[in-house]
Amino acid sequence: MKIVLAYSGGLDTSVLLSWIKEKYSAEMIAFCADIGQEEELKGLEKKALKTGASKIYIDDLQEEFARDFIFPMMQAGAVYENQYFLGTSIARPLIAKRMIEIARLEKADAIGHGATGKGNDQVRFELTAAALAPELRIIAPWRDSTFRAQFPGRAEMIQYCEDKAIPVQASAKKPYSMDRNLLHISFEAGILEDPWLDASAPEHKAMYKLSVAPEDAPNKAEYVTLDFEKGDCIAVNGKKHSPLGVMKTLNKLGGKHGVGRVDLVENRFVGMKSRGVYETPGGAILHFAHRQMETLTMDREVMHLRDSLIPKYAELVYYGFWFSPERYALQALVTESQKNVTGTVRVKLYKGNIINAGRKSPVSLYNPHIATMEADPTQAYNQDDATGFIRLNALRLKVAAQVHGAESEAK
Repeated sequence: MKIVLAYSGGLDTSVLLSWIKEKYSAEMIAFCADIGQEEELKGLEKKALKTGASKIYIDDLQEEFARDFIFPMMQAGAVYENQYFLGTSIARPLIAKRMIEIARLEKADAIGHGATGKGNDQVRFELTAAALAPELRIIAPWRDSTFRAQFPGRAEMIQYCEDKAIPVQASAKKPYSMDRNLLHISFEAGILEDPWLDASAPEHKAMYKLSVAPEDAPNKAEYVTLDFEKGDCIAVNGKKHSPLGVMKTLNKLGGKHGVGRVDLVENRFVGMKSRGVYETPGGAILHFAHRQMETLTMDREVMHLRDSLIPKYAELVYYGFWFSPERYALQALVTESQKNVTGTVRVKLYKGNIINAGRKSPVSLYNPHIATMEADPTQAYNQDDATGFIRLNALRLKVAAQVHGAESEAK
């Protein structure tokens, strides 16, 4: 049996690699995706081979992540439960997709992951596999009672590694867990399980990695321009960038000014509520600026239709249905809606705030001559017409008031 395992080189995945290999008498192929987590990948190959892998793939997927996952999601304006920019959620289908490609290349029988049985990631990995490679078997040790019985805590894992001479650096458990990629970094569990804890308090300042606290941000605002073409940002401050370049540039700018921090209690797909703290500096700027560009260039009814679908789109990403037919259908609508979202947005960054400071477009639908409170030189709008417009829209309200008003008097 041959198994491809999502591998980071840390304590958990090192134990998983060895344990799965032993239990299934399998050949193990490790896979690590570089999606902007900025972890030290040097020495990972040596560690994986020493732990028991026959081979390891370390793939830089950052450009694909930005181009094919983050940008299409940004075009849709997707935010889960009005707060979460879906940083972890959107990365999982890409990781699973590449695992599947490797499994087919290596003629593997299964893919394995270290997601827990209480979280969303297990669903995201496995729904992706179901959509792209239904023939592959899934190995999920944290849903195996024998694995959980053997490893009830970190102490048992550390001891296992010592017994097996697995090269891991044992360390004290952090007071929270972290997950980082090009779009964001998330913090959850540990001390953050108390929703009353103030994660923005000075004593927790060291937790944050991508941004300064708003109160520590520069006292002078900074202006940033973003150029859009068909819904995608193609340049920042007049300099053209690939999607990856855009994200890196905006992350640096946003982090400097403390923007993009979110602390929320969210509803997991598996049924429970969980508290998470997120830093999404570049994503927050991109989302805000993209919306400003749409206000100038997108037809009202198209915008309202697309906006009505944002909760559904966000759910599909959060739940793990990226490769589902309904997400493809929604994406087609989104792509159509973005064909005229072209122009420039200027924002002002100041102490955790993203403030609109102007927008312009060669295909702007805003006509100052029509919108003006002065005399309309175009004569496109006759104010007298509003009388009939209001009267027709008021008709059903008047009828209802007359009927129900009479009912109320009868009572």
